[in-house]
Amino acid sequence: MALEAWLVKVKKTISNSLDSVRATAPKAAKSNSKIKKSNVGVLAFEIAGLMTKLLHLWKSLSDKNITRLRNESTSLEGVRKIVSNDEEFLLGLACAEMVENLRLVSKSVSRLSKKCEDSNLRSFDRLLDEFSNTGRDLHFWVLSWKEMESKNSKMDRYITITATLHREMDELLVLENGLRKSLATSTINKEQKIIDLREKIVWQKQQVKYLKEKSLWNRSFDTATSLLGKSIFTILARIKLVFGIGHHGYPQISLSRTLSLSVSAAVYPSQEHSNSPSCNYVSGPLIKGSNNNSDDHHDDDHGSFFELNSKLMKPPSSTLGAAALSLHYANLIIVIEKMIRSPQLVGVDARDDLYSMLPDSIRSSLRARLKGVGFSASDPFLAGEWRDALQKILEWLSPLAHNMIKWQSERSFEQQNLLPKTNVLQLQTLYFANQEKTEAAITELLVGLNYIWRFEREMNAKALYECTNFNGFLNFQHKNSNKLG
Repeated sequence: MALEAWLVKVKKTISNSLDSVRATAPKAAKSNSKIKKSNVGVLAFEIAGLMTKLLHLWKSLSDKNITRLRNESTSLEGVRKIVSNDEEFLLGLACAEMVENLRLVSKSVSRLSKKCEDSNLRSFDRLLDEFSNTGRDLHFWVLSWKEMESKNSKMDRYITITATLHREMDELLVLENGLRKSLATSTINKEQKIIDLREKIVWQKQQVKYLKEKSLWNRSFDTATSLLGKSIFTILARIKLVFGIGHHGYPQISLSRTLSLSVSAAVYPSQEHSNSPSCNYVSGPLIKGSNNNSDDHHDDDHGSFFELNSKLMKPPSSTLGAAALSLHYANLIIVIEKMIRSPQLVGVDARDDLYSMLPDSIRSSLRARLKGVGFSASDPFLAGEWRDALQKILEWLSPLAHNMIKWQSERSFEQQNLLPKTNVLQLQTLYFANQEKTEAAITELLVGLNYIWRFEREMNAKALYECTNFNGFLNFQHKNSNKLG
């Protein structure tokens, strides 16, 4: 009987334990689901780079920068001479480039969104296509100006803290490598050095841990993607508003310079101008086109909004971009510019190097221009005229060459995650420049450089000859005076 009583007691104990496990299982499962929610971790640095690009895009769409685009960027003399003097075309290029930049960022965000728990965020790419093509914003991701500025401040803080985290992690790596070297070598006061390094590493690890908590590192994919996604929706809405883009995907732009406030502009009033009654430009379409024929030009075009804008970025066959010569010609122009500034310092080897940079088309036109030209270049008046003419050409051609270098360098692999330092657009470079017109200008620079280079050499030779003769005369006089003495 004692054994039976003991068995009943054990059975009750086991039964109570199982009931307790069943009761606590759901809570434990919920707790584990929270723990399993993944953070972005090392992808924080890539996400910070994406946020940087979005902030730069948003700033480039401010009233101030859009006014500068219309009044300055598309009015550059070089742009008008060798790219296009059609304002509608130039503004279309500016719009298409902004849309293309946004598309490239959205591709990265789409990849990140696949790791989100929120089903809406996982469908980011589909929702963005739908919004870009139809304007339908099912989840109200387009923010007001005030909300967007608040999000920008938040992203700016994340960018700063994440950049600091990157530096501190690098410093931790340096300290740990230093400790390993110290442990592997035998030096004087080795023990004290190791103690100091270990103390620094402990402190540095605490610093890194703190920054991970505050930065993007410990944010979830949902949090990061939501910030990025809403910013992309809002920037796209701003682009469409500023450039007056209809559902066909092209800017509705005419050559009129009239700026007016549209109904949509009430959603995106600029903080810097909305309270200023004297300002004529208030976040409306850049140049409002006629509604009667806005879709007539592209009735036969098919494709998504991003595809149609990408087509606009394809350079025509007559341009340097199509010939893959834009960067090469930019470097060539800059070399010529330096030589024109100091022709007296240009040696024969430098001239040969310059000539080797010339493509066959420019060499041919240069030979034709120099045919029949005399070998003498001793006319100072003609040299002065050439200097003036070259300076005038460089005044409009050189900015496009330097812009080409800036634009290209900011898109190099090493600079991809850094903040762009300029607001240079592709239309302000040699990318869309007419090849024939550009080559004609370069040929003219080379002809002029040839003359002033030879003029400088002849003047130097003449001065040297006169100096030699004068020294010879002085020596002759000195010898005669010694004989007479």
